[in-house]
Amino acid sequence: MSIILLLMGLAILIIMTVLGLNVIISALIASTFVALTAGQSFITAMSDTYMKGFTGYFASWFLLFLLGAIFGKIMGATKASDSIAAWVLKFMGPKGAVMAVVFACAIMTYGGVSLFVVGFSVYPLAVALFREANLPRRFIPAALVFGSGTFTMFLPGSPEIQNIIPTEYFKTSPYSGATIGLIVSAFVFILGSLYLKNAVNCAVKRGERFEDRPTDSHTSTVAKAEIAASVEVVDSNLPREKGIEIPTIIVAIIPIIVVIVSLAIYSRLIDSTAAALYSLLSGIIVACVLMSKYLKNLWGTLAEGTNEAIMAACNTSAVVAFGKVAATTTGFTQLVDAILHIPGPPLLSFAICITLLSGLTGSASGGLGISLPILAPIYLKMGIDIGALHRVSVIASDGMASLPHNGYVVTTIRNICGETFKRAYFPFFMLTCVLITVAMLVGVILFSMFS
Repeated sequence: MSIILLLMGLAILIIMTVLGLNVIISALIASTFVALTAGQSFITAMSDTYMKGFTGYFASWFLLFLLGAIFGKIMGATKASDSIAAWVLKFMGPKGAVMAVVFACAIMTYGGVSLFVVGFSVYPLAVALFREANLPRRFIPAALVFGSGTFTMFLPGSPEIQNIIPTEYFKTSPYSGATIGLIVSAFVFILGSLYLKNAVNCAVKRGERFEDRPTDSHTSTVAKAEIAASVEVVDSNLPREKGIEIPTIIVAIIPIIVVIVSLAIYSRLIDSTAAALYSLLSGIIVACVLMSKYLKNLWGTLAEGTNEAIMAACNTSAVVAFGKVAATTTGFTQLVDAILHIPGPPLLSFAICITLLSGLTGSASGGLGISLPILAPIYLKMGIDIGALHRVSVIASDGMASLPHNGYVVTTIRNICGETFKRAYFPFFMLTCVLITVAMLVGVILFSMFS
């Protein structure tokens, strides 16, 4: 019964989020339900357990959120992100609209740009490309998340937060488990690409087409003009407009290269969390110096990045705090104990536990923040390769975290793309929850065989 009540609390959180309620309020209500049904004191659960979970996560990871958001905002304000996206689109063209969006997102995400910033930056260009190819726009959220929230998340060397958190518990680097990590990332990219292109083609065969909206008129025109200006191609579908100036691809991509290379260097010398902070700070400084003429309002950009970081960190901290409350219940203990006794290689129970807790919190980083303090000591004593533990934990955290109550899911589908869960979530779910869960199992098998 305890496990059922715990799952009911999770269901409350998911349902309220899908209905559009603020995730912080939803997490508070769901946490209250879980605490009261577990026989806990409301005051203790909220003022002690919930708030310690909230503030603890915020204190540990806010600087990473902050620098990631600021870096992304500067890349957007200087139109470096538009230059990168347009460069990718030059080679793909309208016929490759889906994969052009994927590649544009992947380059920026692996370079350290925040998921949310990537979504806002690439969306106008995605609309322009999907319009030209006459593809159903309900697949734009899936294309965005596939490029920014799947295979790039667990690529070795990624500066994203879920690749940094395990370094604290296993004393590893962002490159740990690199070989099998690359194989699993390639597996996800290939299968995900096939699925996404097939899903879009099937929808087109059923008669689905691109649907214009009144709000598209400005953003799509600007996006088309940026594409035309940056790749110096003019045709009847991509009219050139004067007054739009963006950096060259070489200048635009240098800050991303700086982040990737400096992370590789710093992580060999200092703590990986500090290395991620220094690498993002290096990227910010280089971007400001190289693209100063495109950066019209530096202080305004910094303020916007800070506000976005606060909201993203607070939203994630809220669902992590819900997980902390859940972790104090009998149902949680019974659930974890049952998972730990799953037959098979130890990495399997380790991965399943992390993916379920990430689903519980609706956050990859949140799931890791709750699970690793509990699981790391247990599995380290088993003598399992630390590189395997690091990479499997990153992959596992990325699957069920994309359930509907995830902040990025809600933001991408509703706020960025203006879609509904009914229209857009199924391909999103297949590319994240289903495909990544399969990838997790592949990773477990490979690490169990070769590590």
